[in-house]
Amino acid sequence: VAVLVHPNPHAAFARIAAELHPPPPLSPGIHPLALVDPAAYVDPTAQVGPFAVVGAGARIGPRCLVAEHVVVGAGVELGADTRLLARVTVIARTRIGERCLVHPGAVIGSDGFGNARDGQAWLKVPQLGSVRIGDDVEIGSNTTIDRGALGDTVIAEGVRLDNQIQIAHNVQVGAHTAIAACTGIAGSTRIGQRCMIGGGTGIGGQIEIGDDIVITGFGMVTNSLEQPGMYSSV
Repeated sequence: VAVLVHPNPHAAFARIAAELHPPPPLSPGIHPLALVDPAAYVDPTAQVGPFAVVGAGARIGPRCLVAEHVVVGAGVELGADTRLLARVTVIARTRIGERCLVHPGAVIGSDGFGNARDGQAWLKVPQLGSVRIGDDVEIGSNTTIDRGALGDTVIAEGVRLDNQIQIAHNVQVGAHTAIAACTGIAGSTRIGQRCMIGGGTGIGGQIEIGDDIVITGFGMVTNSLEQPGMYSSV
């Protein structure tokens, strides 16, 4: 039989499948059941679905999809060809780059978990930052990315986030890192480029994880990791 020989067959399959099965074409325009603030900008080539809400000052770029029941908050910016699928919520002046894909139920830009002890009670610490997401990022269903307390939470280009991940305020995730489902990352942690983090991993706050590090599933990371390699429950 005929065969296609390639040094990276999985990547070759991905490219071929994407060519043969492209995303559904857009129907540009704003659905009559959508609510778009007069102070928002929606590119004429973008599609805004039924019951979507677009807040004041938001900017929806060329060929974007804002699907049904999506909330795009005030001041949010979406780069060209980005798609927000059903029930995504993006708030707090979040900026999302080009060609991103956000799956149903994800929440981006909600308050970080900031609380100050005051005797026996807690005082809420205002979360004044935002979220910046680079180009070509994919975010799984029901994943949450909190906005920064002062600076921004940053997800760099090419990052892949699975379903049900929690990324806390001021976390930085380096380019082309992949994180599997049910991972939790505490505040102000920095993760380097090209890392792979297995499902169900817990990562403590204010630590540094270098480039090209692999953390196996259900790991618990409480110390900084500098050297490339594979780690389990460090």
